Amino acid sequence: MAGVILLSAGLDSTVAMASFLQTEPGGVALTIDYGQRASSQEVMRAASLAAHYGLEHRVLPLPFLAGITKTALVNQNETVPEIERSDLDRVLDLTQQSAAKVWVPNRNGLFINMAAALAESLGLDSVITGFNSEEAATFPDNSPQFIMASNQALAYSTLNQVKVVSPTQNLNKMEIVSLGLKLNIPWQFLWSCYHGGERMCGRCESCQRLKRALDSQNAAQILALLFA
Repeated sequence: MAGVILLSAGLDSTVAMASFLQTEPGGVALTIDYGQRASSQEVMRAASLAAHYGLEHRVLPLPFLAGITKTALVNQNETVPEIERSDLDRVLDLTQQSAAKVWVPNRNGLFINMAAALAESLGLDSVITGFNSEEAATFPDNSPQFIMASNQALAYSTLNQVKVVSPTQNLNKMEIVSLGLKLNIPWQFLWSCYHGGERMCGRCESCQRLKRALDSQNAAQILALLFA
């Protein structure tokens, strides 16, 4: 059955959506605006992605989340961390420090529960997320254990026992790019940057992970499209 797709327009959520729609066509794409730096780009590009796949697109404002967090993703007085590509996996302390600076309190927990409420109200049985194994090392709310725990809770909190599904959860970024190439996703609509400027910055950790993954698949044209 169709589900509610949590869509930020980033690599992971876009590929997760495309993969899910291969076998379960239809559903609703949900983008959550909590005041993050990239919100305008995420909303605009998620709308384009939803239109491309023939999905209804909804935007849920969540301003209170911005008010309770000091994360660099929201607070303009904080510097968004940057990490050299060579340090992404080699220096765990750096990635943990970066994760702490962009951590939003219970963000994925909130997003899943709101998406599950929408799913139940629409008679849908799934929430689709773009988690990945690479970032699960520093973001525990990307892990299979988190999905399992969420599903255990949702079995009690939703009458139709909505389940979290993440087609990308066991894949790293390179494998997700490879899957995205096979699924022919519309790369021009992606936004994987922590910032919200005219172009993706190419320097933040999220951009660095995407660039490395594209390089690994010799996707020079897509790199030029997104970062030139």
